[in-house]
Amino acid sequence: MGAGSRLSAHTAAFRHSSRRRACLLSPYRLSAAQHRHHVLARSAAARLNAAGSSTRFRITPMPIRFPAPLKPGDAIAVTAFSSGVHRQLHGRLDDALASLRARGYRVVEGECLRDEKRDASAPAAARLAELRRFLFDPDIRAILPPWGGERAIELLPGLDFDALAELPPKWIAGFSDVSTLMAPLTLRAGWATLHGPNLMDLPLRDRVFGNEALLAALETGMPPGQSQHDRYWRWDAPGRQFANRVRLLDGEAGKMEGRLIGGCLDVLVSLQGTPYFDLDAFKAEPAILYLENCELAPCGVLRALAGLRLSGAMDGLAGLVLGRSNGPDAADGDALDYEGALRAALDGLPCPVAIDADIGHVPPQWSLFNGAWAALEVFGEGRARLEQRATR
Repeated sequence: MGAGSRLSAHTAAFRHSSRRRACLLSPYRLSAAQHRHHVLARSAAARLNAAGSSTRFRITPMPIRFPAPLKPGDAIAVTAFSSGVHRQLHGRLDDALASLRARGYRVVEGECLRDEKRDASAPAAARLAELRRFLFDPDIRAILPPWGGERAIELLPGLDFDALAELPPKWIAGFSDVSTLMAPLTLRAGWATLHGPNLMDLPLRDRVFGNEALLAALETGMPPGQSQHDRYWRWDAPGRQFANRVRLLDGEAGKMEGRLIGGCLDVLVSLQGTPYFDLDAFKAEPAILYLENCELAPCGVLRALAGLRLSGAMDGLAGLVLGRSNGPDAADGDALDYEGALRAALDGLPCPVAIDADIGHVPPQWSLFNGAWAALEVFGEGRARLEQRATR
């Protein structure tokens, strides 16, 4: 989906770029017989994989490997493997690249960057060839797209994740449609990837105020502990600030601990049931799934979350974390609203669910490592603390 910051390219206003308890029946609760059938079916799939069947899904856990911290002199490739940068925003792109050069990095600009036609920087074949070249170039230490977009999914079949699993990992960072690449890189190649502000957000320090954690992550190998900001703002109302209200869906306070995986709900829901978002092996350890909504209205959110749940993606989670929604809410009092959609889709989910966290298209946002071991504590009154580390 289009990153909030990317949307600024298309508007003159610079517009960006609980769980209810068992007293109620949930359509997602399985009977004892249904649950046994579900477990047996998944166990059979695991046995078939172990026996070398032709199934495409990986069952063996993939060890997570973290990129080495960046240092002055390292090469950073900038390519738009989804949406490119319109000419009217080249100045902002130049400012972002200058901020990298000022920190001592060598910036390698791709050819798929400074154009945008049909919602992409270039035809899929050109974007794929350039991305593969940067992924396999040992001199490139990081790949930073300017932002997300709509069409990264076209490139997935052309990437050799088994070959990438044999290479030293390199930094991939961003959010929105960047999730389409980062989640499979973590799940299938074992690369820790960084969900956080996009490259095009770097010049907006006074408006995004979340870049410090991103830069610290790139340069130290792990973001420092991060607290929920006490306020946020929306791209469609940049002159206003709003009080933070992070909380648990079924209460105010609580905690969860597990290995992080996730990204933009709008794009990841399209990967459910494919080899690119198969969480079975990842959930061999406690796992925290995090998601954020870019454009979905409440009924779309309900369908997306319900679909993930029906696919088994939420089975056995240690926690679910949802960022602030950037999508439209209910138009009137009789329509389903965003929180109502969450409660309908997640009714009976046995893990804690945190909502309105600093994740996604409504800034500021945390820097989250896909693959990191994380501890999230929600204290109530709009306060939360996230700690991440490489090992459990």
